[in-house]
Amino acid sequence: MNFLGHFYLSRHDPDLIVGNYIADYVKGKKYLDYPDGIRDGIIMHRHIDFFTDRHPMVRQGRSRLFHKYRHFSGVIIDMYYDHFLASMWERYAGEPLHEFSQVIYKTIENSWDVLPMKSQYLFSYMSQHDWLVRYASMQGLGRSLDGMSKRINNNSRLDQAIHDLYEHYDLFREEFKNFIVDAKAQFPVA
Repeated sequence: MNFLGHFYLSRHDPDLIVGNYIADYVKGKKYLDYPDGIRDGIIMHRHIDFFTDRHPMVRQGRSRLFHKYRHFSGVIIDMYYDHFLASMWERYAGEPLHEFSQVIYKTIENSWDVLPMKSQYLFSYMSQHDWLVRYASMQGLGRSLDGMSKRINNNSRLDQAIHDLYEHYDLFREEFKNFIVDAKAQFPVA
């Protein structure tokens, strides 16, 4: 799962939200440099990634993409799953996605001083373009994949992944539905 999935599983806890957001920028034992709650969010992010990478539905989806995208197939599945979560948000959450996204952005802004510089830079784009809401539409997801493709310095072809989603949409959506049931059981959403 990408940003939206991690925030969703953070149970509206500000420290978990911030920790989940910065986790990819905090390597090794550097998480020990953060306050307890944010540290818990960083650890939670790592557990979510571990759980996700080993889930049978995720592996099945990745195998469908692997021949074309290689190690980027996992990143693509994460993005697809954020799309499905956003597009079916009312089914999984008790608030409108736009309101949730604004709470997330405000929570991260309120912890600006603890954010690693790279995450501050990324956040300006995330909030300005409302990535969390943008994931809900195929057009928005396509723009996000295209942007990621441009930021990566090799031939990832992430910009083409939207076509694979169109081709196998129902199959990826069913895999997501099975996955999210298990994710919610593993990381109960309050």
